[in-house]
Amino acid sequence: MIRKRRDNLIEFLQENSIALFYSGLGKQRTGDQNYPFSVNRNFFYLTNIDQENVVLLVAKGSNNNSNSYLFIEKRSELRMLWDGPTLTFRQAADLSEIPLENIKEVESLDQFVNQLLSVSRAALFGKINNLYLDLTRENINAFDTLEQLEAKRFKNVFPGVNILGSQHFLAHLRMRKDELEVNETKEAIKITNTALNHVMKTLRPNMKEYEIEAEYNYILNKHNTVPSFATIAASGSNACVLHYVANNDNINDNELILFDLGVQYNNYCSDISRTYPANGKFTERQKEVYEIVLNVNKKTIEWLKPGKTIKEFNEYGKMLLTEGAKKLGLIKDDHEISKYYYHSLGHYLGLDVHDVGLYDQKIPVGAIITVEPGLYIAEEAIGIRIEDDILITEDGNINLSKEIIKEVVDIESFMK
Repeated sequence: MIRKRRDNLIEFLQENSIALFYSGLGKQRTGDQNYPFSVNRNFFYLTNIDQENVVLLVAKGSNNNSNSYLFIEKRSELRMLWDGPTLTFRQAADLSEIPLENIKEVESLDQFVNQLLSVSRAALFGKINNLYLDLTRENINAFDTLEQLEAKRFKNVFPGVNILGSQHFLAHLRMRKDELEVNETKEAIKITNTALNHVMKTLRPNMKEYEIEAEYNYILNKHNTVPSFATIAASGSNACVLHYVANNDNINDNELILFDLGVQYNNYCSDISRTYPANGKFTERQKEVYEIVLNVNKKTIEWLKPGKTIKEFNEYGKMLLTEGAKKLGLIKDDHEISKYYYHSLGHYLGLDVHDVGLYDQKIPVGAIITVEPGLYIAEEAIGIRIEDDILITEDGNINLSKEIIKEVVDIESFMK
């Protein structure tokens, strides 16, 4: 299955090209301490390897002949005593589905690339005219990435070679999840469900938000997983701040608490939002608002199918929320909804929480989309969001998170 992903990538590459993908390097936190390593997601998608200082090279020749090579770090005995072993060549071959004879030491990468880009190796794949690199840049003001630095270096050494970006190809491929990816996502959601059930049983008034976050993390630790993003545990009016992550306030009686959280399982993410009453019982007003949001959640899930666009999806959800806000007496005119709803209805989900995808194209079969309507009434200290993870199928969709309870009666019964 991993090889199939690379085969799909090769279809996008021009003839006489090579493509390089870097797993990444550890990033300094402070002094001699690094942040926990986080693998480049495009590299992981193409190799199934989660280890720093590994490089994938994909070559496509003039007659559509192609091959893949993996360059991995081989640590010294002393380094292994300090930091542990890296993957063996055999392990790397098994994980990546790359032939053992094509696994090489990372120190030989430069020489190998130089030979491919020079006439001396032209007989192997034909003269290489194009070098593809993952030139993703989330922030134009950020420092150059490793790939961008490499692009400059190769351009100086081989001025006749075209430097091209591969990130758009990967966005196209990663939109459509294969069976392995769906199963990994299901496992992440299953653990999220277990953790949220524990949260509901543990939640009570006068806890601190960070205490209930700790209960969530406890279950994740027991499953040897980590959050897929910074957990939001926002009580009262804090829930009206979309990315509230301080989680240091008191959870008061009769307040709601909004959880937006997820699990990262083998690098695949869940992204779930649920809103619970701190004391286990919704007030009448809280229930009234909650039912409006829940209705939008259900209707947009029912509406979602292949061939729709993200723009249409957002417009439909916003229309339903606008109708709901009018019923609640919050607004009279449509434009006023921006006071109570100020985010999009969902996004692609996968190796990244806000996953790559071509948002101007129709939603394809195999995509996983979040559906997360919300209403935020700051003057009433009510913020409600209900989010599910939806797999798009040929004839509609499957709610992968349907086991995570969200009906008022079910929540109140479970929290007794």
